Amino acid sequence: MKLKGFIFDLDGTLLNSLPVVNTCFHSTLHKFSGRHYSDKELASLFGPSEEGIFKQLFPDLWKESLQFYLDEYDRIHLEYANPFPGVIEALTILQERKMKLAIVSGKGPGSMEISLKHSGLKPFFEVIITGSEHCASKPEHIKEVLKKWNYSPEEVAYVGDIAYDVKAAKEVGVLPISAIWAPTAQVQKVLDMNPAFAFDNVKAFIEWIKQTE
Repeated sequence: MKLKGFIFDLDGTLLNSLPVVNTCFHSTLHKFSGRHYSDKELASLFGPSEEGIFKQLFPDLWKESLQFYLDEYDRIHLEYANPFPGVIEALTILQERKMKLAIVSGKGPGSMEISLKHSGLKPFFEVIITGSEHCASKPEHIKEVLKKWNYSPEEVAYVGDIAYDVKAAKEVGVLPISAIWAPTAQVQKVLDMNPAFAFDNVKAFIEWIKQTE
């Protein structure tokens, strides 16, 4: 069946913003806990949005810690503001082909707004859904986009950069496409999930779009 819509992850897929996320989490956690979290410890926290993580860790100071994180995120993001080379071209081609475009991300609304502001990507997307405070929730949010569009799963692709993105796409039944072009991509973990397509550079993704009818 012909694809009618594309749903994208943001961090590591459209933007090289994972270094910003990690840096800001490390500085915020150090400030409010008084200790340094290892990268492994930090990774174990991911799933809920930033709001959810800070509510769990600092229930009495979650608003202050979240605001500190967002202030740092806004400040540091400027260096990583530009989308990956070719992303604007890819989105433009999809728009020209009358594809519906959405973002489904685990980010909270505050950091999402900052990323969209710095990157200039917001005009491309008619639906933007941020993460849950409680848990990783991409399958539910992908289904929410399908409902808004009134499309079947077979008519939509989900493009993400991590293994969980492939799992979430398969759970819903949308086409799982892996973007493994970020320096932060864990390539083998992603490929082990057997996405339908995997692209290690945006140019190859663009060529695939052009050949897809």
